[in-house]
Amino acid sequence: MGATAAVPVLEISDLCVSYGKVEALHHAGLRVGQGQIVTVIGPNGAGKTTMLSAIMGLLPRSRGRICFQGVDLDGAEVEDMVAHGVNLVPESRALFGEMSVEDNLLLGAFSRHRSGLRDQAQTMEEVFRVFPRLKERRSQHAGTLSGGERQMLALARALMAKPKLLMLDEPSLGLAPLIVRDIFRVIGALKATGVSILLVEQNARAALQVADYAYVLETGEIALEGPSRELIDDPKVVESYLGLGGKR
Repeated sequence: MGATAAVPVLEISDLCVSYGKVEALHHAGLRVGQGQIVTVIGPNGAGKTTMLSAIMGLLPRSRGRICFQGVDLDGAEVEDMVAHGVNLVPESRALFGEMSVEDNLLLGAFSRHRSGLRDQAQTMEEVFRVFPRLKERRSQHAGTLSGGERQMLALARALMAKPKLLMLDEPSLGLAPLIVRDIFRVIGALKATGVSILLVEQNARAALQVADYAYVLETGEIALEGPSRELIDDPKVVESYLGLGGKR
């Protein structure tokens, strides 16, 4: 799949997740190479969010193997995943609305601070270079930001932890088309910083345009995979996810 390193940043195999007797994820597998953007597209209810939650340790896995930079992390909980360099930006964004932009960002660096690192001010300036609008609003309450600004803050807060792998769950959800373009422009730019990205997204066209490699998840199973530039022209993907204008 064109990975730029022999050992992928993330490799999952045979991943199964059940809610009671209902299996939401069935023997799923994927790889994310160093510095890659890998996307998982699919319809509502396909199991995309379930996959991210299981990788992050938010859901129990009934079966499967998760390796991060060659280390087996099966059974790892959220704190373990964060300590290894994995960070998840959830669909809800989970910001603290009554706190300032700056304080939300500092919370993102908490795990590094707790481990004895004191580079939060420098990291914040790096983040502000990526998100200059947030610098202008650093003293503003997060709850007063626009939808696009809140998504930027959620991304920026995750970057404060200096993750090796950033997992994004539906970053375009609820945003106007022009703002979606801005968000995906930022996601594409993050690749230059060296962070690997696993992107779960319903906006298949935007996701395929920014990603290096893609997986199509349907009813809990990987139905299709390949380089994004190939899937964006695949007749099945065009018909199911991109509409009549897909090839254009």
